[in-house]
Amino acid sequence: MKAIKTYQGKRVLVIGFGISGVNAAKVLVKLGAKVTINDLKESDDQTTINELKALGIRIIMGANPLSLADEGFDLVVKNPGIPYTVPLIAKFVTQGTPIITELELGAQIFEGQIVAVTGSNGKTTTTTLIQQMLAKESQHQVVAAGNIGVSVSQQAQMLTSEDTMVMETSSFQLLGAPTFRPHIAVITNIFASHLNYHGNRQNYINAKLNITRNQTKDDFLVINWDQEEWQELSRRTEAQVIPFSRENKSQAGAYQDHDQLFWQGEVVMSVADVSLVGPQNIENALAAIAVAKLSGVSNEAIREVLSSFSGVRHRLQYVMTAQGRKIYNDSKATDIEACEVALQGFNQPVILIAGGLDRGDDFSRLATVFKDHVKALITVGETKERLSQAGKQAGVPIVKESQDVITAAPMAWQLSEPGDVILLSPACASWDQFPSFEVRGDRFIETMETITGQKEEA
Repeated sequence: MKAIKTYQGKRVLVIGFGISGVNAAKVLVKLGAKVTINDLKESDDQTTINELKALGIRIIMGANPLSLADEGFDLVVKNPGIPYTVPLIAKFVTQGTPIITELELGAQIFEGQIVAVTGSNGKTTTTTLIQQMLAKESQHQVVAAGNIGVSVSQQAQMLTSEDTMVMETSSFQLLGAPTFRPHIAVITNIFASHLNYHGNRQNYINAKLNITRNQTKDDFLVINWDQEEWQELSRRTEAQVIPFSRENKSQAGAYQDHDQLFWQGEVVMSVADVSLVGPQNIENALAAIAVAKLSGVSNEAIREVLSSFSGVRHRLQYVMTAQGRKIYNDSKATDIEACEVALQGFNQPVILIAGGLDRGDDFSRLATVFKDHVKALITVGETKERLSQAGKQAGVPIVKESQDVITAAPMAWQLSEPGDVILLSPACASWDQFPSFEVRGDRFIETMETITGQKEEA
């Protein structure tokens, strides 16, 4: 950990009592700051509260008092998910108080090499693949952190200048990371997402591009080359651009040509040997291959990871095979694009469970994949009626409605036959019925375990 002097004697307000906020507060105390931590909600985690108080950290819970903005804080470290329109944050913005996220703080104190991944879809899978590939042949530690659920600042304290951190970074985190500079940055793709937070798509894109804003010619930007828009975005970097392309639109980096995956003209492995299903996972694999090859990883190590990797939980996760049916949990598919690419990954007939929070999306965009892949559609949640209509218009043979994934799972089982795929890929967020996509996916898996009498496969 770098012993930086930036925060010595500074008054810092940390907003958010989650993992990143608590760890940021602890690090700031080590760096000599006078820290206050605030959260809108009360916490019953008395152990953590007592630990923070013992460090001299002031704790204010149960409200975001506007009066905090009048206390003369030098810096605010904000939970990434809190919008800048929240009254307290907006007041700090108006005053010109610097606002950063824990990603920025963690990167400032980390001495080793940073690989950072962002994108609308595929971040977690790509981050995990990169971490596993780099760790295969490294003599030093290679860890994953960031939006993947592991605090960057906590990891930074335990690593040395010889180690590598592979960071999953969200647009929310990157907005508050003004000096962030990864040696290798990855953009998996950019669609329209989180527009209620960013206001419009251009703001969202600009936030994503913060991943490369501080890179120089000594750094690398690995970027998806399969859409002209993404190719154009690559002009907004000083880094060396390394494309990856499932559609073989460039051979300057990693790409697919027919049934083989290549790195700059050299065959790395066969597509058939990649254990993950779906075109989006071939893109994730290509992005990871590019980073691995830039880092000197052998083809053998890359093949080993890609041929055995079973997926990240809730992200087109293979759950089990039961009585000839393959069951997949893709609860993280919270938008139309993710559901679309999931369906494209299967040649077998699919019994699809979809639906959730209604954000006004146009589900007619799923018509082609519904027609080509879906044998039966079971819709749930706030969007069930609109998704059912889209399914019927697409000519899906069987369309039914259910309450939620727990009630839909036995319906899917009854409608399925040996050789079918049962897929949860909602195309919607979970918040109409579940606190998170993780909980939604867990309930689906638990229900399928009860129905089949089998446990999910590791």
